[in-house]
Amino acid sequence: MNSKQRIAAITAVVVVGLIAARLLTRPTTKADASDETLPSAAVALVKRAPIENAVTLSGAFHAYQQVDVHAKVAGYIRKIYVDVGDHVKTGRTLAVLEVPELSAEVTGAQAGLRRAKDSVTRAQSNVHSAESIYAAYHAAYTRLKQASETRPGLIAEQELDDSMAKDKDSEAKVESDKAALAEAQSQLSVAEADLQRMNALEDYTHVTAPFAGVVTKRYADTGTMIQAGTSSDTQSMPVVQLAEYTKLRLVVPVPESAVPGLQLGSVVQVHVTAMNQDFEGKVARFADALNDETRTMHTEIDVKNPDGALKEGMYAEAKLILKQHKDVLTVPIQALDRNSSGATVLIVDTQGRVAKRQVRLGVESSDRVEIVAGLADNDRVIVGNRGEFREGEKVQPKVVNEMAQGSEGGI
Repeated sequence: MNSKQRIAAITAVVVVGLIAARLLTRPTTKADASDETLPSAAVALVKRAPIENAVTLSGAFHAYQQVDVHAKVAGYIRKIYVDVGDHVKTGRTLAVLEVPELSAEVTGAQAGLRRAKDSVTRAQSNVHSAESIYAAYHAAYTRLKQASETRPGLIAEQELDDSMAKDKDSEAKVESDKAALAEAQSQLSVAEADLQRMNALEDYTHVTAPFAGVVTKRYADTGTMIQAGTSSDTQSMPVVQLAEYTKLRLVVPVPESAVPGLQLGSVVQVHVTAMNQDFEGKVARFADALNDETRTMHTEIDVKNPDGALKEGMYAEAKLILKQHKDVLTVPIQALDRNSSGATVLIVDTQGRVAKRQVRLGVESSDRVEIVAGLADNDRVIVGNRGEFREGEKVQPKVVNEMAQGSEGGI
């Protein structure tokens, strides 16, 4: 290659270099920017919605009340009217006992009552008679005394003294007969009380249902000897076992973290898996103390069961609502970054740039959390892969389907 050719080649290289440098240093135009690829950021909109903090607990149904029905007097069962599975109403006779000696005692108490009534009648007659005699003697003495005072010496002193003595004696007789009447009336009261006691014991030979329920066990048959259930030193056998199922108790263990939000009377949604059906219950009672071993509190939820569809022993899940707010700002839990000072979120501002916001939280549910301060309606918060973005970085926001995101466990 001669010198001219070398000069021409060098010149061409220099020109190409200058053109390339000019192209590289030229400012980027809008057309060029549209060709750039910005990183995508999955965002969710801050929106107002109701939110609740709830806990779901499992438990088993128990009878609302259940009792072994005992007899109050000892005797043989003469007749038993119920069997397992029978529905009974309050006061229905379940069994009748045969107690022969009790019948004899009732007959004796009735005779004692009649005797006491006769004694009262006799004492009343004696009082009336004594009062009549006293009235006559007292009137005679009064007349003699008045005559003696009017005309001294007209009435002999002996006659006046005898009349006064009869007056005093008849008065004392009245008081004595009244005392006898009072004693007879007391004996009548004792006889009436004794008869009432014997009648009550006789009524106890009819074993009745203390409440409406279902017979769950039958312990005795006709002819069985039953001991009185009132003595603590004997192991008396009950007649039947009775349970109330028109209302059931769902017993659940409430964890320590949920105890502060538990309130009596709060409505609870109860789901019975075996029936795939929901029922409404109410928190009726709780132990007000935690179990030292499990750190849970015994809690009972009353569930109505008028048609008997629910059975004792069935398992159910109770959804206890601890806190509930309506129409508040909420974001998905995946948008939060918790730290010692609280929580932060990354938002995409109107310029498409990433910014960090400190937020104050409220009620938290399983998938969303209430924002008390730090965000506004329709702010765009980044959900998932927060570590890939830096403050000030420009991104392409894409609103995600939150339901799909929740089912996939985040983006």
